[in-house]
Amino acid sequence: MSRLDELIQELCPDGVEYKELNQISEMKRGTSITKKDIMKGTIPVISGGREPAYYCDKYNRDGETITVAGSGAGAGYVQYWDRPIFVCDAFSIQGYDSVSTKYLYYCLSNKQEYIYSTKKGGGVPHVHSSSIKNMKIPVPPLPVQQEIVRILDSFTELTAELTAELTARRKQYEYYRGKMLDEICANADMITISELGKWSGGKTPSMAEHSYWDNGTIPWISSKDMKSSTLLDTEDHITDTAIKEASMTIYPANSIAIVTRSGILKHTFPVAYIPFKTTINQDIKMLVAQDGVLPRYAFHVIQGKGKDILMKTKKQGGTVDSLEFQKVLDYKIPLPSLNEQARIVSILDRFDALCNDLTSGLPAEIEARKKQYEYYRDKLLTFKAAE
Repeated sequence: MSRLDELIQELCPDGVEYKELNQISEMKRGTSITKKDIMKGTIPVISGGREPAYYCDKYNRDGETITVAGSGAGAGYVQYWDRPIFVCDAFSIQGYDSVSTKYLYYCLSNKQEYIYSTKKGGGVPHVHSSSIKNMKIPVPPLPVQQEIVRILDSFTELTAELTAELTARRKQYEYYRGKMLDEICANADMITISELGKWSGGKTPSMAEHSYWDNGTIPWISSKDMKSSTLLDTEDHITDTAIKEASMTIYPANSIAIVTRSGILKHTFPVAYIPFKTTINQDIKMLVAQDGVLPRYAFHVIQGKGKDILMKTKKQGGTVDSLEFQKVLDYKIPLPSLNEQARIVSILDRFDALCNDLTSGLPAEIEARKKQYEYYRDKLLTFKAAE
């Protein structure tokens, strides 16, 4: 019998009480500020995204704190902090004395999809504390909570170690890729990105037309899909009806997609190789490589020059981050012979697989650990209700 089983048998053999979230925690709205209102510092400002909006010199929460992002694409995202933070466009949750805040965080992260589903609003979605304050949370005795936290912490710490190792490997890959591309630039003909092939954009079929989306099987790429270097599928799919009535373009397999309009362009230029036929939305541009250009070479060279492309083509101002696409098309890259392209692809594909292939190596191990963690988190946080 495990230590957790012993504690449950000793302290709550007949089940545990389920209580509403606002009965067991203090829930507080954030304080509205803007960059011009504060001085730069090291305190994270928690707003509508997964990462701090920026950093300031003062805090309005200290100690263990849970935050739930208030608006935007990341509305509802649950995070745990054990350092001073400034809660802005978000709300905070801190457990009362009989409830461990870290335990409460694990309970809420286990309900992450439900919290996302409470988003309200049209253009800019919001999640309000009033939407989740009545969520029922199992409240076992504090020693049981602490043992659950210890177990789940061990999973997250192992995943963090593996992720740190993978991050170091990716930096090494980026360094060698950069060196290789610099050597190619010195010895190969230079062309513009527009000369790699045919570039075009996409659009969004009407969301109000259910026949365009219900039971759709045709992939439709938006910026939220562009999280890996090679896509395996898309979150959304459209129907043949949408293709015909909305005049959607189906792109061939082995095309290359880039994001040209999205908040992610604040810090990252997403580039992905697409090994299947697909459609795209208006925030994506797609390249179909011409004869004489290997699609995998085009992918590697655009991704390898991504930071420089982002720096030189990003639009100034505007409510949503975007690129000046003509400047992207005019950006110069090297184009060696087909044989040399094939040699480069062979080397960089091996590096890319080591860093990103979810079926092998470190990425596969991290993915397996995450699934294991989610399985045990669900099991550990499921209790018989006390009568």
